[in-house]
Amino acid sequence: MSLKEIAHRAGTSVSTVSRVLNQPDYKCKNPELEARIWAAAQEISYTPNTAAQTLKSGVHQIKTTPLTFDIFLTRFPSLSQDLFFSELFESLKKELLRQQCVPGKFLTLPEVTSILKEKSSFSVTDTHADGIILLGKCPAELISTLQNHYHNIVGIDRNPTNFDYDEVICSGTTAAVTAMNYLISLGHKKIAYIGDCSYEARYIGYYQSLISHNLPLDYSNIYPTSQTREEGMKTMELILQREKLPSAIFCANDSTALGVFDCLQRHRKKGYIPSVISIDNILESEQTKPMLTTIDIPKKEMAHHAVNLLLDRIHNQHSNAVRIELPCRLIVRESCSYCGR
Repeated sequence: MSLKEIAHRAGTSVSTVSRVLNQPDYKCKNPELEARIWAAAQEISYTPNTAAQTLKSGVHQIKTTPLTFDIFLTRFPSLSQDLFFSELFESLKKELLRQQCVPGKFLTLPEVTSILKEKSSFSVTDTHADGIILLGKCPAELISTLQNHYHNIVGIDRNPTNFDYDEVICSGTTAAVTAMNYLISLGHKKIAYIGDCSYEARYIGYYQSLISHNLPLDYSNIYPTSQTREEGMKTMELILQREKLPSAIFCANDSTALGVFDCLQRHRKKGYIPSVISIDNILESEQTKPMLTTIDIPKKEMAHHAVNLLLDRIHNQHSNAVRIELPCRLIVRESCSYCGR
């Protein structure tokens, strides 16, 4: 019945729905259809039915209530402001369903802050969630509150914590060093940085790379932002007003780089074409002109390990905080070139 309902809502066949939801390696030729299927599955809190496999194997399995996990976007008020976390959220929803779990409440920082203002603290009775997944670096003042509310917590980010909870990371410092080393190998010495600078791993990687290559740290090339597409465009407008322009621009994330491209496209008659590199490898990075050179952060694998860590803790397989670090990799496309000056 669930598959029929999803098929009806998504406007496709039951067999297509079954392949998308129950076959991890299945590649749907229509991304929009696949998105509708997953959205419909979430709407009815669908979880895969393993009864058929159980009957075939002859193993009796007792049906239990699926586990529910809330998701907390710790930095932005909406997923639309950071496409990396938007894509990570989609991967998480798919992974939860494949693990026969259910996505619970989706929380943002303004919502959590509002709840805290109304109450002295969260109450465990406020939710039936079995745990929570943090998308991004959680504000330090909220960690103890969340730990009192949720018994099982896992974070996904580019910045490690002080082992306050389980986490899956892909080092922002390593990603930044990889990006900077590539630009420097192309002969770039005047490299601007656009992104967060407040104890941020990617900023640390930026200036460490300059130091290790005996290049000066020019603070006029550093532009602190909250790493949105809009701020990337505004910052590029500021850079274009400079008398001496950088030969390359390192953006802390792909969303910022998209804004940089928006600005450069608007001012393309000026003939200034800097090399641009960033971090994340979101889907839209392949659709820019030129195509964006970026550092891939393995979003699907991060989602997979995060859910497994939660399940492992719930089943008392570990008690101390665990950190899983996944590697990043350079994706060379068209937006970077050799520096001739």
